[in-house]
Amino acid sequence: MILRLRRAGISDTNVLRAMELLPRAAFIAQEHSDFAYDERAVPIACGQTLAAPLTIAAMTQALALTGGEKVLEIGTGSGYHAAVLSALCTRVYSVERYKTLADSAKATLRGQGCANVVTRHSDGRYGWRGQAPFDAIIITAGLRVRPVTLLGQLKNGGRLVCVMDDMLTVLTKSFADIEEKTVFKTPLAPLEPGKSKIL
Repeated sequence: MILRLRRAGISDTNVLRAMELLPRAAFIAQEHSDFAYDERAVPIACGQTLAAPLTIAAMTQALALTGGEKVLEIGTGSGYHAAVLSALCTRVYSVERYKTLADSAKATLRGQGCANVVTRHSDGRYGWRGQAPFDAIIITAGLRVRPVTLLGQLKNGGRLVCVMDDMLTVLTKSFADIEEKTVFKTPLAPLEPGKSKIL
């Protein structure tokens, strides 16, 4: 998996190391373990998926973490992406709207020793106001428009990484301005399946 990610353009050695050391198979059901490290999304509970390794690596690399950040993750899912982030920053605050996933991820993260991850069962569209502002925010679901509420919880100079209109997008906050940069096409499941994809 790591060699494949390198060939695909992932160059951040910290991201690669975190994904190399973290057992991706520990975050999914045993019946899917044979293809845990393949370049594909893996089904998890509540009709959700764990994104393919390249998507996770590219989104994490786009955050450009240096180690001292406080990061907000919207969409805990299985907890795998939060675990990767936990190796790259000071603290991760992760919000999950499905209680089943939130409880399962919390237990798995604890089992993997990710003591700097705090999880919460809540509607991620509203972020985590009590812990804002954040140095970086990552949204692990597809959007159609800019997540204005979450951008309001981002520090000046901070980055928000999301998939907007199926494009990996980096939004950098500079006072009242938002600089937008698209990286590459990578579809993700919508924030609210069956509903509008607007955050």
